[in-house]
Amino acid sequence: MSDLFEDEPSTGSNAPEFTVSEIAGRVRKLIESELGWVRVRGEVGRVVHARSGHLYFDLKDDKSVLSCMTWKGQLRDIGTMPEEGMEVFAEGKMTASGMQSKFGLNAQRVSIAGEGALMAMLEKRKKALAAEGLFAPERKRPLPYLPDIIGVVTSPQGAVIRDILHRLRDRFPRKVLIWPVAVQGQQCAPDVVRAIEGFNALTPGGALPRPDVLIVARGGGSIEDLWGFNEEAVARAAAASEIPLISAVGHETDTTLIDFAADRRAPTPTAAAEMAVPVRLDLLAWVEGQDARLARAAGQGLERRRQRLSDVSRLLPRADALLNDPRQRLDRAEEGLRRGLERAVERKRARLEAGSARLRPGVLSNRLAALRERVSDRAGRLPAGLTRAVTLRRERLAAVRLRSEPISNRVAQLTQDVARAGTRMEAATGARLTRLSERLAALDRMRSTLGYEATLKRGFAVVRKAATIVTKVADARGAALEIEFQDGRVDVQAEGTKRKSAATKPDGSDQGSLF
Repeated sequence: MSDLFEDEPSTGSNAPEFTVSEIAGRVRKLIESELGWVRVRGEVGRVVHARSGHLYFDLKDDKSVLSCMTWKGQLRDIGTMPEEGMEVFAEGKMTASGMQSKFGLNAQRVSIAGEGALMAMLEKRKKALAAEGLFAPERKRPLPYLPDIIGVVTSPQGAVIRDILHRLRDRFPRKVLIWPVAVQGQQCAPDVVRAIEGFNALTPGGALPRPDVLIVARGGGSIEDLWGFNEEAVARAAAASEIPLISAVGHETDTTLIDFAADRRAPTPTAAAEMAVPVRLDLLAWVEGQDARLARAAGQGLERRRQRLSDVSRLLPRADALLNDPRQRLDRAEEGLRRGLERAVERKRARLEAGSARLRPGVLSNRLAALRERVSDRAGRLPAGLTRAVTLRRERLAAVRLRSEPISNRVAQLTQDVARAGTRMEAATGARLTRLSERLAALDRMRSTLGYEATLKRGFAVVRKAATIVTKVADARGAALEIEFQDGRVDVQAEGTKRKSAATKPDGSDQGSLF
């Protein structure tokens, strides 16, 4: 049994004692003092973006795994955001966690380890964006033929902006808005995204007008120098731009993701300027050529029509030949008219002579003698007839006097009936007159509302020619017109001659002619 416990420290041993926290603190100090700032190469494994804003990821090789963390305030300067499967260099300070006795790397800068890894990551990113349709040809917009304003996203220093401005001046001078950005480094991608979104946020025709086309340009360089234009945010901003965008990043052999997302890709910044505007001298020459063609076409058209008119006119008969038949008909009608007038005069003369024969003095004397005899006969019979009539009237009057008493009673009764009927008639007539008066007043109000006087108060006018209302221009041409307004009438001449006004405005000013 004594051999079983021989390795245990005996009571009263001089070995120092530590608490767990003390050991963890000692280990942390040793790691931070011995290692300090390190640069580690490895493949990115698990990547976690915590809700607090911190970033946690693993670096691994074929044997071990190193935990890495980047605090929220350090992400702005981290450089390349680590992605799973990416081979990177991570730089930072080694530290240890006392709570779980784990050590790790506080990674403050991350960069791609080698061009091969960069190209692999670029290809992976390109396939993912292509699968979303950001590079589809059907979503690319055509460039405007002659933009008024061109927006340029590039560095304000260097040869790129000078080449673009020089080429624009040579081809077709346009207004240029420059949005200065960093074209490499950590600030490149955020600056380019802000520039594209900023240009799109401008108001067309505003104080700072919105460009008609954008050029994103940079000179050539290594893949690391151009990496800012391979960022996913830049490609998405270019694809979402409502303004047509030309990508001119690097030389002809350089390819970045913005080239695929842009509406057009230019091999160089100078070529981008050539894509943006046409050649002004070529346009002037083309316009002059079109003008000459138009003049030649118009001349040839007139000549063809003149020749056609000449050919058609030769087919028409001469004026004399056209008028021969009408002249003959006129001559025959003139001759027939003369003969007809002569025959009519002869017939009228014969009728006059026949009538005058019946008006001889002897015929008239016989006619007067017969009329005298008839008058004498009627005069002889008149006294006897009057006497008989008077006698008859006297007999009828005597008969009426004999019946005078009954008639008086009947007359009194009829008088009362007439009085009662008159009273009823007067009441009925008054009621009917009242109803008719009310109806007449309502009709008069309706007439006032629907009449043309109310229309005149709304700004219309009535045009008359004599007593006729004019509704067509053809009826008004060359005529003296009367125009009625709300407050009077005006006489005008249709050809513009001002006539004496029949009425004036209330302030005494003449209405004048409306034509």
